[in-house]
Amino acid sequence: MERTLIIIKPDAVQRQLIGRIITRFEEKGLQIIASRFMHITRDLAAQHYAVHKGKPFYDSLLNYITSGPVLVLVLQAPGVIAMARKLMGKTFGNEAEPGTIRGDFGASRGFNLIHGSDSPEAAQYEIGLYFNDNELVNYHLANEHWLYGDN
Repeated sequence: MERTLIIIKPDAVQRQLIGRIITRFEEKGLQIIASRFMHITRDLAAQHYAVHKGKPFYDSLLNYITSGPVLVLVLQAPGVIAMARKLMGKTFGNEAEPGTIRGDFGASRGFNLIHGSDSPEAAQYEIGLYFNDNELVNYHLANEHWLYGDN
C-alpha cells in the first residue's frame, strides 16, 4: 500500500467543500487512515514548503496556507499518489480539466484548494510533519478485494 498526504486548503475550507472533496477520494476507493483539522503554523508551513524557499511565490504560499484552518488527511491505496493527483487536476483551477477537484471547484491561480504529495519520498516526509506513526490507523476495507483486486 502506498500513502499520500492531502491538505484541503483554507479556500476549500472557507467555501465548505471539505465533504465534496473527501467524497471524491472515497468514491475512487482511497482509504483515509488519518485526519486532523488544524491551523498550520508559519514554522510548519516553512518546513513543508522548504523546497520552494527562495522562489518568488514562497512568502505568498506561506501566507496562504496559514491564512485559515485546513483539513490534513493521509490516504492509502495501491498507486494512491498518482490517483490522488489525477483527481486533484492541474495546479491552477483555471487550467485544470473539468471532472477534477480543481477543474470543478477552482478558478484562481493563487488559491488552488488542495495539496497532495507528488512522490513517495515527499509523502513520507510530509506525513511525518503532521502525524506520528501511532496516529495512522491501519484497517482493512470490507470491499478491498473489489477495489484493488488480488494484487
